[in-house]
Amino acid sequence: MSPAVIHVVDEDGVGWIIFDDPSSGANVFNLATMEALDDAITALTSPAVKAVVVISGKERIFIAGADLKRLMELPDAALAEEFSQTGQILFQRLAAMQVPVVCAIHGACAGGGFELALACQRRLASDALATQIGLPEIGLGTLPGWGGCVRLPRLIGAKAALDHILKAQLLPAQEALKAGLVDEVVPAAALRARAKSVALELASGAPPARTPPPAPSADYFGELREAVRKKTRGQLPAPVAAISVVEQGYKFDVGFALGVESAAFGQVTAGPVCKNLVKAFFLREAAKKRTLEGWFPAGTAKAAPVKRVGIVGAGVMGSGIAQWLAARGFEVVVRDVLPEFVERALEVIHGLFEEGVRRGGLSADDAREAFGRVSTTTQWAGFDTCDLVIEAIVENVRAKRKLFSEVAGIVRPDTLLASNTSALPIEDIAGHVPHPERTLGIHFFNPVSRMPLAELILGRDTSAAAAERALAFVKALGKSPVICRSSPGFLMTRVLFFYLNEAVKLWEQGMPTAALDTAMRDFGWPMGPLRLIDEVGVDVTDFIFGEMERYFPQRFVRSRACASLLAARMRGRKNGSSSGFYSYAGSTEALNDEATRSLSRPVGAVASNPRATTARLMGVMIEEAKRCLDEGVVRTQDDIDFALIAGAGFPAFRGSLLRQPERAGGSAPFL
Repeated sequence: MSPAVIHVVDEDGVGWIIFDDPSSGANVFNLATMEALDDAITALTSPAVKAVVVISGKERIFIAGADLKRLMELPDAALAEEFSQTGQILFQRLAAMQVPVVCAIHGACAGGGFELALACQRRLASDALATQIGLPEIGLGTLPGWGGCVRLPRLIGAKAALDHILKAQLLPAQEALKAGLVDEVVPAAALRARAKSVALELASGAPPARTPPPAPSADYFGELREAVRKKTRGQLPAPVAAISVVEQGYKFDVGFALGVESAAFGQVTAGPVCKNLVKAFFLREAAKKRTLEGWFPAGTAKAAPVKRVGIVGAGVMGSGIAQWLAARGFEVVVRDVLPEFVERALEVIHGLFEEGVRRGGLSADDAREAFGRVSTTTQWAGFDTCDLVIEAIVENVRAKRKLFSEVAGIVRPDTLLASNTSALPIEDIAGHVPHPERTLGIHFFNPVSRMPLAELILGRDTSAAAAERALAFVKALGKSPVICRSSPGFLMTRVLFFYLNEAVKLWEQGMPTAALDTAMRDFGWPMGPLRLIDEVGVDVTDFIFGEMERYFPQRFVRSRACASLLAARMRGRKNGSSSGFYSYAGSTEALNDEATRSLSRPVGAVASNPRATTARLMGVMIEEAKRCLDEGVVRTQDDIDFALIAGAGFPAFRGSLLRQPERAGGSAPFL
């Protein structure tokens, strides 16, 4: 088998280092790749070589970075530091070559791939959509350890470098050019020729001197460190470590700075936060490749792809789903009962496209074209040609049953019929229609444009062909699916609302709103449970509490505070109301204790112990997740871990919900 990196010298004396691992569709830095690169550098250290170009032979990948499986295997800080030093030494050999080295980037250039590029004198990038460049290590709980924390500040300045490192994002080629990560963007077809030309130009004379980047202010590093600690609530060591590496290394020579970097890399990479975040990365990657294995017999036939989708219900969810589908090439028809409803939906969809353009997710031309794929109706015009109909109306079983009966009489017999219900079993709302084997659930999460998860719900009658077709559809949307058996609340709603109900019970017993939510935010949740109820809607929460009580009467005792809030016209934030557990005035939010405390026991009736609060609420979530697994709602613990991270914001740095060791001498998880 050919090596992962090959090298040649062309007739003009340009040496080519070509990354093209024959055993994989991607180039990654594993032991074989690093040895092959070392051999290539040695071979091209020759008087016959005038310049060197580093390039990839893959269609969509330059270099995806280090082999993350290797990171997971590093047992301690000493071996992790050694791993860092190995890469640093290799890239130092590249940087120290006596001839110019030009990096020609086409496709994903992440982590160690970009650190290799930084060791080159010039960086060119193709204008292809697949070209994404940057240092995402902080998002994996580690930091750039092969020179990224050393070379990037020297290239663009410490402040700009840390801004990029801490965001842990990959940038499209033009944005990378604007940020100074690359020197030039060229058409993909011209990349190879242009890289050779630049290499020979550099070889023919001294390269133009770069203007030294500005030094940061004296108090910059301290202020940034404090801001990061506040944002991460002190839970993530890698961002603070990266700031310290840049601060120390920026003042001294490269050799000293690399030593600082490798030491810091060793400490954070060997720690549990890094291991947990890398595990979460693998969960996300596995979800993209999700299959129906284990749900149906092997060898099921593939069905025709979905191209045209009908959406019934022009509210927030229906509009969000319609926009997301249209942006990904689907023809969409949205139906609601009144003209003003569909007109409002078009305004919402148009606004979502404008937001997408502002965020750089799509061009203005693409947004206009996608918006043109959306049509509306107050009747059923256009539904007879739909491949899939998604119901997104009010969460009422009778209304949904009636709707499915009506839709079934209009669409083709092979049209998939899906509900966006978050809690109701599919059989209860759609099992009565003709050809019930085509019925299932596709539960999107709000806001659709930002939430990566979709629950694919398999009903009692759902056929393998319908499930395959729906799964392919969800993947085509760029959503990551978790597959669930139809049951009350499925996975996410059931686990999350048992947790929320327990939180409200604590509040009813007198625990302050601030103490309760702060405890869970300190644990790592993006928002506390009471703030989350306001975001979901007090009305929606109270309805689901009622459904959980109806379906699980032996175990779910419904809290009453949400019903009392509704009676007092405090409906949370989602419904346009100005108050719930918090009060809202524009972008400002504040505790709403004065208005809500009459609905519960006096503050202080129950002790505010953050550790006990965390243990109690997470314990409820763990027990319900275990039941979902035991009942076959999902198939694996990984399904639960991924769904909670992607759909609820479970703090991935904490690791697995169900694999946590219990505290010695007690039953409190995570403590």
